[in-house]
Amino acid sequence: MPKQITQVPAISPVSIKERTGSINTAEIISVLKGELTALHVKQAFSTEVAEEITTNFIGSSGLRERRDGVPGQYVGASHYRKDAATYFADAEAARPYVEALFKNLVDPVRAIFGALKRELHNQGIELRLARSERGQANVCRALSWSGSGTFSLDPHDDVAQVLRAGDDYELSAVAHNTVAALNLYPSMSENGGNLRLWSHKPTVADRKSQGVETTGYPYSAAYLEAFPCREFQLKAGDIALIDGGFVHGVTGQSDGKRRLVLNCFFGFARPDLVLWWT
Repeated sequence: MPKQITQVPAISPVSIKERTGSINTAEIISVLKGELTALHVKQAFSTEVAEEITTNFIGSSGLRERRDGVPGQYVGASHYRKDAATYFADAEAARPYVEALFKNLVDPVRAIFGALKRELHNQGIELRLARSERGQANVCRALSWSGSGTFSLDPHDDVAQVLRAGDDYELSAVAHNTVAALNLYPSMSENGGNLRLWSHKPTVADRKSQGVETTGYPYSAAYLEAFPCREFQLKAGDIALIDGGFVHGVTGQSDGKRRLVLNCFFGFARPDLVLWWT
């Protein structure tokens, strides 16, 4: 009998850019097209705005504990492990709380969304929030991860959950292209809380082998040992944009300072349509 050939998970090449200043649309489109794996922009939005958003998050009456096996607190809605009807109903219910995070402020997420929308429109591409008859996605969600140990958010990929979102979600088509994850950091811990990215973009077979086919979460330390990784030291006011198909996680935090991230996803559903959701 021929021996079964086991496929060794592949090391995927990464292209990384780090700089200081404001984010630009050309770089965002490079990530969307799969040309750039990760972009870290330091001091991308003001610390005053960052502090105000953090204060609004802590005091929000929409602050909730996650109940889906991923420890953390949040304001907003997540499509993770939810059908479309539940997600869009959650997004509509959470909208006033998400808007309140930015009250009287220039919203840095909407500023990026607006600039990208104009640039893509010039190229004949529509950018809009994902939607259904039950409502539409919010522009972002606010998250504070609280896992304890090596990681405050375990290593995972963002594609599995999009691939498995189901046909009633228009965003499931994005899984066949780049699922970009945009993260803005209003508050960061002094020690740890770094974004770690592995040079590995798992296939469906890789996810099956790890038992994370439907969630992409979590990958074990033993599995990831074979892959080089890169760590981004983040500070309040930074922005990180990554190809969410690569395995990534958040390192453990050793101080009590809250690590807060504004997060959303976007990607091409069709050559003429980019969808944005949380």
